[in-house]
Amino acid sequence: MDKLTLFDHVFKPKVITLENGHQVLKKRSRKPLILLVLLVVMWVSFVVTGFDLDLIIKRGGQFFVILRKIFNPDFSYYKKVVNPLLDTVKMSLLGTILGCLTAFPVAILASSNINRNRIILVTIRFILSVIRSVPTLIIASIFALIFGLGTFAGMVSIAIFTLGIVSKMLFESIEVIDMGPFEAMISYGCNQFRAFWAACLPQILPTYLAQCLYCFEINIRAAAILGYVGAGGIGILISERIGWRDYNGLGTVLLSLFMLVLCIDQLSGYLRSKLS
Repeated sequence: MDKLTLFDHVFKPKVITLENGHQVLKKRSRKPLILLVLLVVMWVSFVVTGFDLDLIIKRGGQFFVILRKIFNPDFSYYKKVVNPLLDTVKMSLLGTILGCLTAFPVAILASSNINRNRIILVTIRFILSVIRSVPTLIIASIFALIFGLGTFAGMVSIAIFTLGIVSKMLFESIEVIDMGPFEAMISYGCNQFRAFWAACLPQILPTYLAQCLYCFEINIRAAAILGYVGAGGIGILISERIGWRDYNGLGTVLLSLFMLVLCIDQLSGYLRSKLS
């Protein structure tokens, strides 16, 4: 079979003759081609990442050794966890509040149905895209160098991260609201601020508050690792316990963090259900 015939056999539609004599075209299945591409991609990934199955078999058991120590926490270490845990909550809460308050006017300026200035619209959306593309750890590292080590750098980095996330979600919500009442108030001579406050704000306020609560949940988890770059909080203890191979103490830290996140998730979920 030559190359053209092989190509036709794999890719060309197959002609099927029905009982009434009519002919229809049935597309060839592309599953073999997709499977071949996946196998090639997997093989390239194994080569690039240096995948070593033998090493996994030999050293994989250490994972369960460490996991067993983590699930056997040292509760005597708990007294050292309380203050860093509270620092994590405080910088997450304050960073979320500052970021959400800043995100509200920014999201309005980034909404195409409110802001008709194309230059300002594109500029703000570009800045928000840049903010969202930079990992929180990188932002925290920069502010730790600027403001010094501690929770202040962590709080500022969380506020910047929250600004990028909430602004994105909020301006997308603003762009799908009913603009009829807003346009009617403008036509009657009302200025844009009063028209937005009366016609648009009631439509987006529940969504905005729910997005703020959801972002607070995310920030609690994000703040837990900011200590790796000196931004304060419980991340410092996590880094120390891992560095000292104190997995029992690490278990206490992680258990405390888990209970905190669980309580906040439950509270946030309850509040969001009341807003919906």
